[in-house]
Amino acid sequence: MSDSSKRKRPLVADRRYATTKAKPAKRAKPKAKPRRKTVRRTRQQRGGIIGFFQRIVRWCLRLVWRITWRLGAVAALALALMVGYYYTTLPPAEELLDGRARGSVTLLDDQGAVFAWRGDQFGGVVTAETVSPHLKNAIVATEDRRFYRHFGISPRGIASAVRINLSEGRGPLSGHGGSTITQQVAKLLCLGVPFDPAVQTEEEYERDCRRGTIQRKAREAIYALAMEAKYSKDEILTIYMNRAFLGAGARGFEAASERYFGISAANVSPAQAAMLAGLLVAPTRFAPTNDLTRSQGRAATIVRLMNEQGYLTDAQARDAQANPAQLSEAAEARSGGYFADWVMSSGPEFFTRKTTEDVIIKTTLDQRVQKSAEDALKWVFENKVRSGSKAQAAIVVMSSDGAVRAMVGGRNTKVSGAFNRAVQAKRQTGSAFKPFVYAAALDLGYSPNDTVTDAPLTIDIPGSGPWSPRNYTNKYYGEVTLTTALRDSLNIPAVKVSEFVGRELVRQVATGFGLESDLAAGPALALGASESTLIEMTGAYAGILNGGSSVQPYGLVELRLLGEDEPLMGTGGGIGERVIQQDAARQLIYMMEKVVSEGTGQRAAFGEWQLAGKTGTTQAARDAWFVGFSADYVAGVWMGYDDNTPLTGVTGGGLPAEIWRETMARVHEGLPPKPLPMQGPFNNGQAREDRGGRNAGGTGGAVGLLESLLRDILGSGGGREPAPSVSGSDR
Repeated sequence: MSDSSKRKRPLVADRRYATTKAKPAKRAKPKAKPRRKTVRRTRQQRGGIIGFFQRIVRWCLRLVWRITWRLGAVAALALALMVGYYYTTLPPAEELLDGRARGSVTLLDDQGAVFAWRGDQFGGVVTAETVSPHLKNAIVATEDRRFYRHFGISPRGIASAVRINLSEGRGPLSGHGGSTITQQVAKLLCLGVPFDPAVQTEEEYERDCRRGTIQRKAREAIYALAMEAKYSKDEILTIYMNRAFLGAGARGFEAASERYFGISAANVSPAQAAMLAGLLVAPTRFAPTNDLTRSQGRAATIVRLMNEQGYLTDAQARDAQANPAQLSEAAEARSGGYFADWVMSSGPEFFTRKTTEDVIIKTTLDQRVQKSAEDALKWVFENKVRSGSKAQAAIVVMSSDGAVRAMVGGRNTKVSGAFNRAVQAKRQTGSAFKPFVYAAALDLGYSPNDTVTDAPLTIDIPGSGPWSPRNYTNKYYGEVTLTTALRDSLNIPAVKVSEFVGRELVRQVATGFGLESDLAAGPALALGASESTLIEMTGAYAGILNGGSSVQPYGLVELRLLGEDEPLMGTGGGIGERVIQQDAARQLIYMMEKVVSEGTGQRAAFGEWQLAGKTGTTQAARDAWFVGFSADYVAGVWMGYDDNTPLTGVTGGGLPAEIWRETMARVHEGLPPKPLPMQGPFNNGQAREDRGGRNAGGTGGAVGLLESLLRDILGSGGGREPAPSVSGSDR
């Protein structure tokens, strides 16, 4: 007990301390510190070399990130500045709709209907709101299906294009471009660089605008971004629809729709819209005027795309596939062929070939007559000419005042810019020239019944020696009338008449009638040794028909600017000064009528019509002609090879006369027959006496007209042996 009583009472502090000491089990944190230090030491141990490289990689990544975001910021700033610069240069959208470097020429026929276009045709402004919805949908479906969702460029489209190009074995930027409509507009605008004819040609400008380098593509993308910032989607699409080239000289969908279908772009059907949209990828290749079948095949693909993207119902797509778009009649005639080319070349250059204005030209073309000539030429070559022949032919039909109603410059009638044999080919005329020889004699007072002796003839030509013409038959017919000599196309009488009245007078008459080419100086002038064009010869014969006055063939009636009522110029040709007296012209018509009714041109006759004309065949049959007229129309036909190869078995009275007949028979179909304005010969030379006795020869038709020539000029030369002929004739 004592021991227990002696035990000291614990102090409060001791109890407090004891209480504090009683909590060591709850203090776990100090025990965890060594474990954390252990982990840290473990990482350092695992680090070593690996940790060293890890730190290097982390440092490099941090460096790359710092450089990248700084460069990105700089690039973004530069891009923003460039986009901003282009943004400030962009004009209002309405100023970008007509981007042609030259104007257009619309040609109208004699009834005022459009038959041809030239230059860059712009049919007028269309907008995304006014154009046919089918056309708008066809463009988007074909060119840029995500047009209304992207911001000017399409990374997905570019990646897809690169993948396709690589899969087809091309370079990544060769072939499919992946360009959006906005980028295509940037290209059409040539990044805002205007065309300057003083710096480069139009072809060079177009080539520069279409460059496909990486740098150019990058600039186009930046320009596209600026356009997206400046314009609405519909404004961009409107610019595209008005500036796109769509073949056959059409700029913009309004012009293309008018050209191919004869309707506004606001009214096109799904099939027509698909055909127009299909032109965007290759305007010339898929132009329906070049290959309608190919164009329809391309349109079928567009219809399928429109159906797949929900723009056409299945029923609409089936209808468009079953009824593909067809060309209008004007488009079917393509670009007016040789006649349109001739009118363009004959008009003032600054209003035709190099016009910067939109011009309307009314012409003399009669489309019914034009079709008649084309059909006639085709029929003769299909039925009368051996298959595979390379022979060519040309036809001109005109009125007696020189108004050209039809022109065919070669066998391929659906052309533009081709060699026009009717106006560009200068060929020897052969016996088709002889009417001008007899015109000179008749104007001096001779009668168609006056006679000349058809007998061997030799003429000494200074510097060339003796020249002896021969008839086509190598026969001589003695004393013949002038009418018979022309009817049978006898050479020797023609030469004698020419020599008697004087070559210079013959040249004056021929030149007065419009044969402007250099005429031969020697006696072979009478046999058509000179060269001329078909349109000149036809115009000269028109002068005979109209009573002896010269004619300037013309096709342009009126030229005015689009939107203007007053013409800038009028008719560019017509009847000119008198060349021979009216009585002489009418007697010449009488003589030429005998050529068709009884002579070498009988194959040209048709129906009940009175017809007059003259055949012509040159040496070795290199050229064959028939030129003639009815009371209403004058027509000329030439046939030959472009390389001057001789024709085989062809004379002017053969195939050319048949082409002439087929043409004129079609032209006169439905017209009442009219008599020719011809006049028979006066009796007993009365005409010569009434005109002052200008003829020094005999007083009657039975008197040899050229006996004085044989006696006084040629002397005994008339009996010389004939030398080889240098110019042929025809039958």
